[in-house]
Amino acid sequence: MDWKKTAFVFPGQGSQTVGMGKDLAEAYPIVRQTFEQADRILGFSLSDLCFNGPEDGLNDTYNTQPALYTVGIATLRALQAELPSAVPVFVAGHSLGEFTALAAAGAVSFEDGLRLVRERGRLMQAAGTKSPGAMAAVLGLDAPQVREICANASQQTGGVLILANDNCPGQNVISGDAATLEVGMQLLTEAKAKKVVKLAISIAAHSPLMESASAEFRQVLAATQFTTPTVPVYGNVDAAPIAAVDAIRRELDLQLTNSVRWTESVQAMVAAGAETFIELGPKDVLVGLLKRIDRSTSGKAINSAESLQKLVAENQ
Repeated sequence: MDWKKTAFVFPGQGSQTVGMGKDLAEAYPIVRQTFEQADRILGFSLSDLCFNGPEDGLNDTYNTQPALYTVGIATLRALQAELPSAVPVFVAGHSLGEFTALAAAGAVSFEDGLRLVRERGRLMQAAGTKSPGAMAAVLGLDAPQVREICANASQQTGGVLILANDNCPGQNVISGDAATLEVGMQLLTEAKAKKVVKLAISIAAHSPLMESASAEFRQVLAATQFTTPTVPVYGNVDAAPIAAVDAIRRELDLQLTNSVRWTESVQAMVAAGAETFIELGPKDVLVGLLKRIDRSTSGKAINSAESLQKLVAENQ
C-alpha cells in the first residue's frame, strides 16, 4: 500500500456497538493498555461498557463519545505498533470522529482529547434537555435540495431545521426542533425522497439548538492544549485542512452548531492525492459512503483483530 496516498478516517456517533474493541484488546497489549488508560482518566470502566454493554449505557451520548474516541485511538496504536510505516497523508473524522482524527495527528494528547469528548457529550446532552430536538435520515435527494426544504420548513413554523450531515450524494441527515422536523419530513416525502426516517436520538446535533452548549464548550477548548498536527486534518465545517491552533479551536466550536460536510471533505482529500481510505472504528460506515462519493477510491475498515492482522500481512 502506498501510504503517501492513504487517508485515515474516524467515525462518529452511530458506529458504536456492544463488544467493540474486545477482540483487539485480547490480541494486542497496546489496545488493552489504551482502554486501561481511559478507565483511569474517566474514573469508571469504559472498557467494560464497550466490551459488555449494556447497550443503553453505551448509546448514552455522554458515554458514546469517549467510547468511540478510545476505540479509534486504540486501533490506530495497534496498527502502528505492528506496522510503523502506516502513516497516513491525511486524516479526517465524521463529527465526533474529528476529535479522534486530531489526536491521531498529534494535535491533542490522548488524555486531553478524551476529557474533551467526555465534556462535549455532557454539554450536548444538557443542550438537548434545554432545547429538545430530533434528527432524520433522508435518502435519494441531493444536499442543495434538502437544504432548501429545511429552509422552507423553518419558515413555515418559525422553528429550526438544517442539513446536519451531508454524508454522501443521496444520503443526508436533517436536524432541528421536533415540530419543524415533522413538517420537513412531510415536505421531503412530497419532494420524492426515497426514504425519510426519524433517528433514535433526542438531540438536534449540528444545529443551532446546540448553541447553549457552545459558550461552555468554548471555555473547555480554550483550556485545552493543542499543537500543530503532524499531518493535515480535514475539518467538517470548511471541508479543508485545519492546521493553526486557533483554527482547530474555531473548528471544534463551530462544529457543534454547523453541518458536517463529509462529501466535500472526502472530495477535497481525493483532489489532494488520497486514493485509499482506512476507517479505524467499530464498523465500516465511512467506507460504505466512499463509493457514492468517488468511485475511483478504495476503502478498508479496521474494526477487528482479524481485519488488522490482514492489513498488516498485506503490507509486510
